[in-house]
Amino acid sequence: MDLYFFHKGSKPLLVSMPHVGLENPEYIKSNMTSHGVNMMDTDWYIDRLYDFLLDMDVSIIGAKYSRYVVDLNRGIDGTNLYPGKKVSGLCPTHTFDGVSLYKKDFKIDEAARIDRYWRPYHDKISNELSRIKQYHGFTRLWDAHSIKSHVPELFNGRLPDLNLGTGNGTSADMELVKKLDKIIRNSKYTNALNGRFKGGYITRHYGDPKNNIDAIQLEISQITYMNEKTNEFDERLANQLRPTLKKLIETLISFPKI
Repeated sequence: MDLYFFHKGSKPLLVSMPHVGLENPEYIKSNMTSHGVNMMDTDWYIDRLYDFLLDMDVSIIGAKYSRYVVDLNRGIDGTNLYPGKKVSGLCPTHTFDGVSLYKKDFKIDEAARIDRYWRPYHDKISNELSRIKQYHGFTRLWDAHSIKSHVPELFNGRLPDLNLGTGNGTSADMELVKKLDKIIRNSKYTNALNGRFKGGYITRHYGDPKNNIDAIQLEISQITYMNEKTNEFDERLANQLRPTLKKLIETLISFPKI
């Protein structure tokens, strides 16, 4: 069973896309409400937005299955990464807007979903980071995400366009982060560093700058590259955003490790 797509690159960077998956097993889908079937909280078109990655020769991993099956950016220990804030769980039961994903009385087998969908993705991340580090002496992980510009249940007002997260400075070298933050601040897009989005499980779990592993999340407001009302990709907007994204990826590849 194909649980993720993967491309092996030669550069010291792995790009993870844990919420792009659109597949949903029938035994789960048949028990979902229309909101669950529509997968409305997907990180829409992130793989298309980053279509330049193959030419940059970086490693890429992306989920095949929906985040509603299992959220690959949550830990299996159930730790709330945003204490006091409303967040979705490892196996979400509601949309970001608080609407139920499942028909009444459906029971989720969380342990089975962890074994079947969660572990293989994380095993691959771990193995690829180890391979890259062994070859280059260091490795970097870019966790690529997007979300609607307005999600009242999660935050007030409009989300900044580009949101860097480093676990409040714990998951990546600060000089590298400053360089990335400067690129975004010099762009036309509104921005935040460790604001509402500080990085999820992937960023915080794998980031270990003292051991030459830098992990950073970028949460992109979907209004910057798509029509949120029709849920359609907007190539014109995407082409305006891609140069900034390319600069960020180029910096992750080339920034020296001391």
